[in-house]
Amino acid sequence: MMRLLSKFLSYLLHPLFTPTYGTVFYFLVTPKYSPLEMQAGNILPVFILTVIIPLGSLLILKHLGMMRSPLLLSSEERIYPLLIYLVLLMMVLLKVIPNHYSEELYYFFLSLSMATTSCLLLAIAGRVISLHMAGIGSLLMFMLNLSLHFEKNIVVAISLCTLASGMLASSRLFLKLHGRAAVLTGWLVGLVSQLILIQFWM
Repeated sequence: MMRLLSKFLSYLLHPLFTPTYGTVFYFLVTPKYSPLEMQAGNILPVFILTVIIPLGSLLILKHLGMMRSPLLLSSEERIYPLLIYLVLLMMVLLKVIPNHYSEELYYFFLSLSMATTSCLLLAIAGRVISLHMAGIGSLLMFMLNLSLHFEKNIVVAISLCTLASGMLASSRLFLKLHGRAAVLTGWLVGLVSQLILIQFWM
């Protein structure tokens, strides 16, 4: 039962979903008016660029023999997927959510790019950290930032995300996919990447 729950959480809170979750959450809490057409016009491209295309890229890399497992357990296997993902995040920044459209979302994705770059550099150096925890850490700090920025009480959402962070960390440890250091480091990379740029939009 615990193994099934751990795998379910790992899929539900996969780092590929972090940009989409963050974008949807932003439109749910922002006091700025944005019609449904505009929201869909941002959420759909974000989902395609950060979920669909990366999944297709993983299948291609696996077919070419450049990765053995979709779990990306080794540092060598992570380099190309992270590089591709970084390029896709840059496309979101340049084409989907430019700075003049939504400052909050722009810096959210810029921070995600910083976190991805950190994970890529660590992979090149032969170090592996939890990408899942980097994703959930980024999302949690983004929620906290939005709560302060818009002065909105979203303590329930923040509490649920905090709980999800703990459950996800436990799941990664239970499945023995990462050690405690890799889990904690990944979470801190996500948190700190969102904190570094907060001064530019708050």
